[in-house]
Amino acid sequence: MSAEPAASAPTHLDDSAHLEVLGYQENFNRSMSLWANFALGFTYLSPLVGVYSLFATALAVGGPPSIFWIFIVGGGQLLVSLVFGEVVSQYPIHGGIYPWTRRLWGRRYAWMAAWVYIWAMIVTITAVAQYGSGFLGSLFSIPSTPLTTLLLTLALLLVALILNFTGTKTMARVAQIGLAAELVGVIGVGLYLLLFQRKHPFSVFFDTMNVQGDGSYVTAFLGAALAGLFLFYGFEACGDVAEEVARPAVRIPRAMMMTIFVGGVSALFSFGGYVLAAPDLPAIVAGKDVDPIPHILDSALGPVGAKIFLVVAVTAFLSCVLSLQAAASRLLYSFARDGMVPGHSWLSRVTPRTKVPANALIVVCTVPVLLSLLVFINEAILNSITAFAVLGIYVAFQMVVLAALRQRVKGWKPAGPFSLGKAGVVVNVLALAYGVFAMYLLVQPGSTGNVFTDWIVLIGLGTVLVVGSLYLFLARPDRLSDAPAGDAIAVAAAIRTHTARRAAAAEPVEPVDAAP
Repeated sequence: MSAEPAASAPTHLDDSAHLEVLGYQENFNRSMSLWANFALGFTYLSPLVGVYSLFATALAVGGPPSIFWIFIVGGGQLLVSLVFGEVVSQYPIHGGIYPWTRRLWGRRYAWMAAWVYIWAMIVTITAVAQYGSGFLGSLFSIPSTPLTTLLLTLALLLVALILNFTGTKTMARVAQIGLAAELVGVIGVGLYLLLFQRKHPFSVFFDTMNVQGDGSYVTAFLGAALAGLFLFYGFEACGDVAEEVARPAVRIPRAMMMTIFVGGVSALFSFGGYVLAAPDLPAIVAGKDVDPIPHILDSALGPVGAKIFLVVAVTAFLSCVLSLQAAASRLLYSFARDGMVPGHSWLSRVTPRTKVPANALIVVCTVPVLLSLLVFINEAILNSITAFAVLGIYVAFQMVVLAALRQRVKGWKPAGPFSLGKAGVVVNVLALAYGVFAMYLLVQPGSTGNVFTDWIVLIGLGTVLVVGSLYLFLARPDRLSDAPAGDAIAVAAAIRTHTARRAAAAEPVEPVDAAP
């Protein structure tokens, strides 16, 4: 289910020729390697951020067995990444979900998918910067107040923006530094806790510790699903920067799957290590300790070790914000390049020297700044916007999976060098089934008794969908664009034809390369 070795695989078009078949010209520097592309996806996925954010909640709702959601969601998202891999291998162009859905279905469908996804990504940028401000404040011993949280959040957003402005190479370097920080912070610390600070037996992962009360544990376990669902997205960012990656049709599918595998292993070590090293696990499960990780680290590493971990964590959070900004700006650029949003001429500009969509970067930093001001006014909305971000991203993911399945039914056979072959339909169906199940879990209402609070995730998604639909059907942005749409079968045929002609004419055709 991956590209074959060069000795037996068919050749494929070089990057410029492939892009030309898709209707575009080279505008970016292809300076990202396989490892840099993987680092971008991994730091966006950020198991350190995900585990830290939801560790206490997962244990309070589902107890230690909630760790098994990492296996369940990891397997489901691997199926989704395989579908994405085939799509991006045929369409290695900037923007990811937006151009994929446009070429697989149509302009209106793609507009809604991108509209939901852009808002979900912008909200995610806001949430990650907010959570990271706590680590930054702790590192410099700054008292936590609403004002200091706001200022530190803005600092993370602006530093990431400045780094993104300097170009793709800087972004790739910072992402790789963030990757190293993530691996140290999650795998390194997790292993240390497992080997030297373990206070509980491994059998604790099968002990519900009575979180279900008098009810069924199945209900409690399903309620803890967010522990895994929040962890395994970000791999799609590998495809958002496709035009800045050398040999993207081969490398991006690999980078996506590497992100899932390494992210899953990292999350397991981290989550498992914290559980086994917790000095007072019953207090965490009972909800009495709502921020247990600092206590665990201080107990296991001491003050100096805990301070070193804060440096690693801040590096990981900064890299995560940078990766999110980079991915969101490329999506917005792709949207604007096709004339699908107001101000598209301004948003689609690429800086001559650094070759980055600077104006799109400004937007994906400015809107999170405004959202951070709202959080400053009402801190309670942070959890709500975070929950919306997760659901919005899953909705956008499944719009790609559904569109791919629709094309397969119509006869589409992906033409990129990465192909699932006959297994493609089965994997596609399973990925869709998993996605529907995940979204069902995400929209389950709370139990506070307050209708607005309990249904805030659906209310948020509904608001975005209604506003987007009104703009779509009143302004008709799909009519302003002549970008190709719904052409998956035709493009697959064109790619095969061009490849055959180049081979027959003995023109240089780039082999499928296994090297990074």
